[in-house]
Amino acid sequence: MAPPPETAPESFQRIEESAEFRQLRSSFRNFAFPVTAGFVLWYLLYVLLSCYAPGLMSTRVAGDINLALVLGLLQFASTFAIAAWYARHADRRLDPGAAAIRFRADAVLPAQADHTTVAEEAAE
Repeated sequence: MAPPPETAPESFQRIEESAEFRQLRSSFRNFAFPVTAGFVLWYLLYVLLSCYAPGLMSTRVAGDINLALVLGLLQFASTFAIAAWYARHADRRLDPGAAAIRFRADAVLPAQADHTTVAEEAAE
């Protein structure tokens, strides 16, 4: 494999410093950080209620189904809902911008360069 061109790290640096890349990163962070914090708090609420409010968690909802079981199943449901929400967010807001940045990067970087290798060397 041919060594990457000397200008590749500068190309990646220009991409990273571009307004479009900053906007893409900001859009990702504005989604990921609040949703992650919300989910962690929701999970901790479940754990804390299980530890410190066993009477509340053992409240029967229907038959042998108690509140702890319902909240535990809602943990799984919320995980899948967040994954679907993120996929939709990425399709609408992240992927188009990333594709545009990638298209411009492919125009700047030589076609024979392995982008993974160039990115790894740029990180070093």
